[in-house]
Amino acid sequence: MQKNKIYETEIVGYTAEGMGVARVEGMAVFVPNSAMGDRAKIKIVKTQKNFAYGIISELIRPSEARITPQCPAFPKCGGCTFLHLNYNEELRLKGQRVEDALRRIGGFDDIHIAPAYPSTRNGYRNKAQFPLTQEYGRTFFGFYRARSHDVVPTDHCIIQSPRANALAKAVCRWMDEYGVKAYNEETGEGLIRHVYVRDGEKGCHLCLVATSRRLPHADTLIDAARMAAPDLEGIVININTERTNRILGSETVTLWGKDRLTDDLLGLKFELSPLSFYQVNHTQAQELYRKALEYAALKSTDTALDLYCGVGTITLLLARCCKQAIGNEIVPQAVDNANENAARNGIENARFILGDAGKVSETLKNEGLRPDVIVCDPPRKGMDELTIDSIAAMSPERIVYVSCDPASLARDARMLCGRGYALKKAEAFDMFPGTANVETVALFVKE
Repeated sequence: MQKNKIYETEIVGYTAEGMGVARVEGMAVFVPNSAMGDRAKIKIVKTQKNFAYGIISELIRPSEARITPQCPAFPKCGGCTFLHLNYNEELRLKGQRVEDALRRIGGFDDIHIAPAYPSTRNGYRNKAQFPLTQEYGRTFFGFYRARSHDVVPTDHCIIQSPRANALAKAVCRWMDEYGVKAYNEETGEGLIRHVYVRDGEKGCHLCLVATSRRLPHADTLIDAARMAAPDLEGIVININTERTNRILGSETVTLWGKDRLTDDLLGLKFELSPLSFYQVNHTQAQELYRKALEYAALKSTDTALDLYCGVGTITLLLARCCKQAIGNEIVPQAVDNANENAARNGIENARFILGDAGKVSETLKNEGLRPDVIVCDPPRKGMDELTIDSIAAMSPERIVYVSCDPASLARDARMLCGRGYALKKAEAFDMFPGTANVETVALFVKE
């Protein structure tokens, strides 16, 4: 295998990150922006001991799954991976990704995962965080190029809402009119770091991430934003003065209107601050949670424990179906939001505990808590062994695992099944069309 040499081959599969996989002289070659079934000439751009990376230099016979991308920024923009594939292929490969992880990492040889549950493919995101760049005397919003912080400009992101695109354009025009500088990561200079828009069912919210709480000509900005989005509920400034690539700072001040956005999810109302975690695909989140509730199969006499509960979304949905629901979260602001959301929805049989999931689980176990159902929705890294041991020791009849990473799900599933549980079923959900990410809901039952 030689760098810069061109080989003719066929794409036969995909990596977990969404790159195509070809075989050349017995070695795996990973090829971005390719489709299974593509016959192509591949130029090798990097070689390793057991694999290589390549790019398509000539497409000889395109795959039947290949389509023309709708976004002019693709594939330069690193936000999306699969805009060159038809949607059936994207759903198929996401289900296959979950199945492959459960078989290869978890050892579940008989598992079968159907293609991912479909979503609306365009305009599905209710949360946009646009970095900014200034070129040729103009301000542009966009997204970062893959594996870099170079902003690829756009004037319309197809996976974001019309409100988000309109508000980002309005902010850019205001910056150009008054000479407001975009933040430069290399120099640490500039005022506006990100334009952050959140959508709800009946309105939206604008957050400007800035290096100062003072904005020039703020009244003009307010007028421009309200004109761009007539149902705008509020504008806030999040102050981030650190030399970091982290988007949000810890302090937020209100510029106009409400400091939070109200949204409705499966009949419950939630207030969301810029720092609150909330699923970015509203319609698909409701389908995901319906499946989790179906797997939980709660009775009115049951007790449910919800680990990694965030602002209490799943906990409060569980509370409507059982005698008592307990939520646990490590972020103090999220626990405060969860308690407020319980009060807002008149739910009195839910309580929330602040702390690390493993330590809280261990404490609850030692206190004699024996929940009938445990729901866990951990971060991408999954659960640690202390948490898994504590869950198994509490001996719930059912464990419902909501996962955003098939690999950590498969690892944790193997450990749960080594502690007296069986993986009964799992379903993949496409929460992020166009990207390589996939959500899974899995049901474990006590043997």
